[in-house]
Amino acid sequence: MVHELWKDESDGEFTFCLAGPAGDAARALLEGKSEMVWSCEAESHFEAMTRYYAFQEWGEYTTEHEQDHWLYVNLLGETEEPNAR
Repeated sequence: MVHELWKDESDGEFTFCLAGPAGDAARALLEGKSEMVWSCEAESHFEAMTRYYAFQEWGEYTTEHEQDHWLYVNLLGETEEPNAR
């Protein structure tokens, strides 16, 4: 699934969310002028966050939650369109 990183130019804050309709609610919270500054594709939450941490140069992403490693395709079902939620 495609993930997007948005930067709010008014306060410098970042929002990392799913692309498409699945991320509409997160993007609706952006205030002022915002722009998408980066995107990536990932098969799980863990993979997305690992790529995000690397992009931000924050070091290694870790999690205590097993479900963060679950593949999106297994969570959504194979018949659902990615990024359609």
